[in-house]
Amino acid sequence: MKALFIGGTGTISSAITRQLAEQGCDLYLLNRGKRNERLPEGVRILQADINDEEHVAKLIEDMHFDVVADFIAFVPAQLERDYRLFKGKTKQFLFISSASAYQTPLSDYRITEGTPLSNPYWEYSRNKIACEEYLIKLYREEGFPVTIVRPSHTYDERSIPLGVHGSKGTWQVAKRMLANKPVIIHGDGTSLWTMTHNSDFAKGFIGLMGNIHALGETVHITSDESVTWNQIYEIIADALGVKHNAVHVSSAFLAACSKEDYRGGLLGDKANSVVFDNSKLKRLVPDFVATTRLDQGIKQTVQYILAHPEHQPEDPEFDVWCDRVIDVLEGAAKAING
Repeated sequence: MKALFIGGTGTISSAITRQLAEQGCDLYLLNRGKRNERLPEGVRILQADINDEEHVAKLIEDMHFDVVADFIAFVPAQLERDYRLFKGKTKQFLFISSASAYQTPLSDYRITEGTPLSNPYWEYSRNKIACEEYLIKLYREEGFPVTIVRPSHTYDERSIPLGVHGSKGTWQVAKRMLANKPVIIHGDGTSLWTMTHNSDFAKGFIGLMGNIHALGETVHITSDESVTWNQIYEIIADALGVKHNAVHVSSAFLAACSKEDYRGGLLGDKANSVVFDNSKLKRLVPDFVATTRLDQGIKQTVQYILAHPEHQPEDPEFDVWCDRVIDVLEGAAKAING
């Protein structure tokens, strides 16, 4: 199989790249070359900015692919560019959308690919919906060989998966835990969530590549494991070897008093319970099974980050904000109770 990935080094795509390299795939990555130091042997680089359409067109002028996948398209204009570049040059075009595009709030907690798409809280999700609509129109009217993939919360060894964190990543929350400081959990922590290790996501994604039954289809790829946010934070604390010390805060309050996009990231996503029905994926990829249990995956992630200081970015502004939120809530409780 000859494949081209636009991107190929992010949380989701890096695991796919590794597994395809192990399988001997003729794999090309088109990117700016800023994060290619961890690439496996055998992967070929087309170094370019995908937004420089004229340059990219020259690079691929005499090339044809079985699969092209864009991991970094977020708005329809970027897919219009992809269509101009790859029309007639690939047997399958995979677009990475988002499970946050599903109806928010949900009318039924069980999510299938038939669940309506609607997210009034998050522009990111609405843009992904617009991207999907553009591609499906191309498939219906032009026969452009599209497959749409919707990931949910996917993580790897470089970042601890969390609900509430700052703009510099999730390490500061782990640092608070290690210092025995309270950490903020949105809501009451009892809503259900699904996290998928990127190695498991990769297995499902590779099974869709070159799969004639996936053309014109939309498929989400997630673990079947559902956990509460309280359990997630308990798992992280256990992996760090510390006692769990949580403060529960309304998602609406967090969105109202933070510069972070908690309206989108919480109210439009993580504040809602999600349980994914992966029947469609398993029908298309019969041997798919997510094998990395969350407590096992998070333990691996924590061990890796503790051993690699470069993945421990300090975020003092977020730390101060957490203390202020907690102090305000405790002060309010004291004032009400006299």
